Amino acid sequence: MDGEQDLVSRPEPAIMKLDTPEFHSIFTPELNTLSTLFKKYNYEIRIAGGAVRDILMGIQPKDLDFATTATPDEMKEMFTKEEVRMINMKGEKHGTITPRINDAENFEITTLRIDVLTNGRHAEVEFTRDWKLDANRRDLTVNSMFLGLDGTVYDYFYGYEDLKKRKIAFVGNPEVRIQEDYLRILRYFRFYGRIAEQPESHEPATLKAIAKHVNGLERVAGERIWKEWQKIMEGKFAGELLKTMINCELGTYIGLPKNPDIEAFDKVYQRALDKGIHLHPITLITALLKDEEQVMKLHGRLKLSAFERDVALFIVRHREDKPCEKPLKPYQHLVLMPKGKVYGTKEFVCELLRYKGNLELLEEFSKWQPPRFPVNGDMLKQHVKEGKLMGKVLYKLKEEWLNSDFELSAEDLLKRVPHILGELTDPL
Repeated sequence: MDGEQDLVSRPEPAIMKLDTPEFHSIFTPELNTLSTLFKKYNYEIRIAGGAVRDILMGIQPKDLDFATTATPDEMKEMFTKEEVRMINMKGEKHGTITPRINDAENFEITTLRIDVLTNGRHAEVEFTRDWKLDANRRDLTVNSMFLGLDGTVYDYFYGYEDLKKRKIAFVGNPEVRIQEDYLRILRYFRFYGRIAEQPESHEPATLKAIAKHVNGLERVAGERIWKEWQKIMEGKFAGELLKTMINCELGTYIGLPKNPDIEAFDKVYQRALDKGIHLHPITLITALLKDEEQVMKLHGRLKLSAFERDVALFIVRHREDKPCEKPLKPYQHLVLMPKGKVYGTKEFVCELLRYKGNLELLEEFSKWQPPRFPVNGDMLKQHVKEGKLMGKVLYKLKEEWLNSDFELSAEDLLKRVPHILGELTDPL
């Protein structure tokens, strides 16, 4: 492949044999059955990618992905002969077959492949039986290792050394890897946050390659960008990594304004760190946004969920301090007298208070149960003859009830109706 003539690989890829609790923990009766099947038909199968990395780090993997020398047709023939049911046939065009063993466990198994044509997001692939060629098409060295079911670790591109150094590096030439799939820019930052030990130990050449090809993110769907970005914000060094991303000029390609509010972001991020506050990714990102228009532009790019969009809008509208003799009252007001169709308002207020770092008020607010407003429309009918005034009168009554710390009864409030009607109908 062009630009990769200098790709350095290990002459002997089998580097060690594992005998650890994390390795042994993956063996279920179903995996043992799968392993026996592949041996019977003389096809090699290995664990691939992230699970290998996790096991080497002493972490029990959540998901196992498998790679094999068997083609999809060979796997289908094998599983059919052995009366093993296969599910999710959509993966077959990418070389993935999913058998369900003992009607208890599914295994995603993908034929070794090489990319013969890429367009920055999707690739045309060709099947191979060469493990090194498959490793070469993967994004990061720490994700390019394989693990045999006998415990042998296969590492073609020194991923194990990088893992020990907590170094995140692309396989071969970073520019080539990025141009194959521009989403790898965000995957780089995600895995940096999972593995690196220092927030600023990036290889300058890697950041230079990212900055050079950042416009390729225009081709990537917003949903895919947001999925990776959320994981970055939930990992280590979230604030530092986001600022590095902005310095590499990712911002406008992932939905941020040209001049995000870095000062406000630093304040919110550092305060959350100092106080041990966990902020939702969208809450933290909202600190970079100055107004509702910028929130909606971000939403337009990323296709946020309704909750994420609404909590960002809520924070932008209400994050300014609201001086009050009773600090809880403005937030009670937001719950009991919301403007527009706002759902889950109490949850939004809790997230707003986390954003502001006000843990004492958050604890007090969390314990508060919104009381029931004692007046309803039926009670007002005999006092308010004009239907168009009903909503306005109810709003005024609720305001007085809130200002009384919810002490006014229905009888007390109804006595105020004539005065409120007088104010509402006064021509002056």
